[in-house]
Amino acid sequence: MTRGAVSLGLAGSLGPDAIAEIAPAVESAGFDTLWINDTPDGDALAALAAAARVTERLRLATGVVPVDRRPADEIAAAVASLGLPLDRLTLGIGSGMAKQGALARVRGAIEVLHAAGMPRVLVGALGPRMRRTGAEHAEGVLLNWVPPTEAHAQSEALHTVAPSAHVAVYVRTAIDSAARERLDAETARYASFPNYAANFARMGVDAVDTTIRDATELGDALEAYTAAADEVVLRAIVPEDTVEAYVDFARRVAPAPG
Repeated sequence: MTRGAVSLGLAGSLGPDAIAEIAPAVESAGFDTLWINDTPDGDALAALAAAARVTERLRLATGVVPVDRRPADEIAAAVASLGLPLDRLTLGIGSGMAKQGALARVRGAIEVLHAAGMPRVLVGALGPRMRRTGAEHAEGVLLNWVPPTEAHAQSEALHTVAPSAHVAVYVRTAIDSAARERLDAETARYASFPNYAANFARMGVDAVDTTIRDATELGDALEAYTAAADEVVLRAIVPEDTVEAYVDFARRVAPAPG
């Protein structure tokens, strides 16, 4: 059975300097891709540019840039001005907070990014129509807050629509008991959002069922997720946002060779 790649996700709010210190450890640990989320207080593209300067093979991805806040032409211009290596880059995009016209907005963004020479775009998607948009119009989809069984079902459905579509799944992961309070707080926050609450209800799961809560769960959960999707992104939740904590996380959850 083919197993999905294992990647690492970090918060854009850490900033380019911290990301540049962490990225070499992520590469040496054997992760496929470094994913950075884009937030009002954290520029994912600037952080990836910092990571690119201190790594050689590590793939780089945004997970995700909301195109209602950062339009596609601005994203493409930033990629060019920062000199990001296109052969290593995946642009993960999402519709953002604005619900009106979300599908058309994402399709338009994909067209703009492809026309600007961006070779690999993934769409962050909860619902079936947005997932299909990513499979049909972009290079794939980034799933989020789904358990392994649902990741497998959604991946199978997307590969039926577009066999070459890349399906990645973002999984919040804590391996220290000291980080569990932060994981629980983030889980509760997302569960309170109406669109995520509705998605959990559709799947028939609690939000906590879509996370990895400690080191004892890691092996089995990682095996289940890598069997379900083309790539699993372990979104690191650590006790404190220090370079040392994230480097330790990367070393402790490093994927097995081969």
